[in-house]
Amino acid sequence: MKLSDLAGALGCECRGDGAVEITGVSGMEQAKADQLTFLANPKYAHKVKHSQAGAILVSIFLDGITPAQLISTNPYLDFARALALFYQPPSPAAGIHPAAAVAASARIGENASIGAFAVVGENVVIGRNAIIRPHVAIYDGAVIGDDFHAHSHSVVREFCRIGNRVTLQNGVVVGGDGFGFAKAADGRHHKIVQSGITVIEDDVEIQTLTSVDRATVGETRVKRGAKIDSLVQIGHACVVGEDNIICAQTGLAGSSVLEKNVLLAGQVGISGHLTIHDNAVIYAQSGIGGDVEQGAVMSGSPAFDARQWLRAITAFQKLPEMLKSVRELERRLHSMEEAADKIK
Repeated sequence: MKLSDLAGALGCECRGDGAVEITGVSGMEQAKADQLTFLANPKYAHKVKHSQAGAILVSIFLDGITPAQLISTNPYLDFARALALFYQPPSPAAGIHPAAAVAASARIGENASIGAFAVVGENVVIGRNAIIRPHVAIYDGAVIGDDFHAHSHSVVREFCRIGNRVTLQNGVVVGGDGFGFAKAADGRHHKIVQSGITVIEDDVEIQTLTSVDRATVGETRVKRGAKIDSLVQIGHACVVGEDNIICAQTGLAGSSVLEKNVLLAGQVGISGHLTIHDNAVIYAQSGIGGDVEQGAVMSGSPAFDARQWLRAITAFQKLPEMLKSVRELERRLHSMEEAADKIK
């Protein structure tokens, strides 16, 4: 594709030779003369001079560099869009594989592809253009919208509801039982029936080996546009808000509520029955034990304001030296007190 055509497709201004042929995209240090790269963070601008890329996406024009430039309001987003233009993952043909097991009562939308050894249960409803890879299991009564893509070994449990344009990566479980047990007088644990469902709204993507548990009663809900990374646990009756980002190895205990645009970095732990309000950011390995205010930036375990945490962690490293100084001051003070007593 000519660079000028790519600029038109992305809605960018082309500065440089628009006739350059672009065959793909790559990172700045790996890009070749026929590839496009990007600069999203100005602090890495010095690396552009050493790039062999044929063109680069930038937010402002850069003087003194060789690659042609595409001026973009969001270079990282346009890089992702360009990548989608050049890389098209294999798409299976429409139809139901002879080795799939699809219940006679299931209603499958047009142009669906259902792979070998996939199982679709009784009274399931699936919309148009679904791609159901081999070894996917969809339990009885599940209702799924258009453009659903379920990768191998993902599971949608009974009666769960999934919206449009939802992607489940390999090994995702939607609607597994919540972790609910009541302890009897003799110390044994009695399982609480998990009678609720899980609801996944439109435009959600859930990465590999993540569990979104069904509710004990009512529902667990992941709202529109949320993106959930691998190895995440969403407990029963949780609410994950619109456009949330939840990174790997994070766990939400039951009845946690995340409002809009919350970001949880990796290995965050959320105790149950609390609310994290709009636009909050929780840094990696933080432990959240109470409500978080709108727009707060938190860190540590137990978590508190991230700026204070940075000061505290700096001081923490100096505690042995500070303790030594305090003991020396105490020793000197004790000596002074002894000397004063002798004078008296």
